[in-house]
Amino acid sequence: MKKAILVYNPFSGQRILSSKLDNIIARFMSREILLQPYRAYNEKHFRMLPQILRSENYSSVIISGGDGTVNVVANIMLSNDINVPIGVIPSGTCNDFARSIGMPSKIDKCVDIILAEKTLDIDVGLVNGKTYFLNTCAGGIFVNVSYSTSGELKKNIGSLAYYLKALGEISNTKPFHLKLETENECIELEALMFLILNGRHVGGFNNIAWKADLTDGLMDIIIIKNCWHIDLAGMLIKVLANELEKDKNIISLKAQKCTIEGNSDVALSLDGEKGPILPITVEFINKKLSVFVQ
Repeated sequence: MKKAILVYNPFSGQRILSSKLDNIIARFMSREILLQPYRAYNEKHFRMLPQILRSENYSSVIISGGDGTVNVVANIMLSNDINVPIGVIPSGTCNDFARSIGMPSKIDKCVDIILAEKTLDIDVGLVNGKTYFLNTCAGGIFVNVSYSTSGELKKNIGSLAYYLKALGEISNTKPFHLKLETENECIELEALMFLILNGRHVGGFNNIAWKADLTDGLMDIIIIKNCWHIDLAGMLIKVLANELEKDKNIISLKAQKCTIEGNSDVALSLDGEKGPILPITVEFINKKLSVFVQ
């Protein structure tokens, strides 16, 4: 009988995974896979995970939580050369990575996909040669929204909580000097925000990077230039309408590697969690991680 591990955050999103746990285990057992649940939501739990993953011959690692939980587990696996497929059961607020790989919101359908065992090898981002991200590296305005928004608000109204928080911060926006250099070009300007994306979705919004491909070995970079507050408010409306690429204050490009310099107090996030300070180097590793997909 094969063995798999389910690493889950019981406090993510609507907190419904725990009530479905017995059914999920039964589904795996019906396919002769022994599923071991591992409840993890703090640093201590994740600190023990590398040893657990190395000590057992797991055929796959299933992760249930938000983008932050998926990021932590993926970093543990990639940093310890644990090369087995991951399955994602999204239970967070935005679930940007899960949506980027096409995982549905229904738990039963996610289990169907995982048990079908169809995999896709996807790219991962690597920051400063040591920290991985699966979906987003971002800096500038709105970035701290993802980790400063009230947990209760996120639980009640989901990703709309981020939009409302962002609207409230528009009046406080300040530009920063950004220098971004890729293997092909160098951009230096006053900016409000940059996004380095692997998938198309971020912050609960769809198709922010409209040309993103998880398997092409390239990052999609979006820069929001310094602009008037009224233009920034209009940009948020375009985000909701999936028309961001038409905005005059947007620069978009693709690259395999880049270096980013700017103010050291610019807020950064990796997959929605607090990230390092500038300057940073970012590279994409082609088809580094195997994931279950439809």
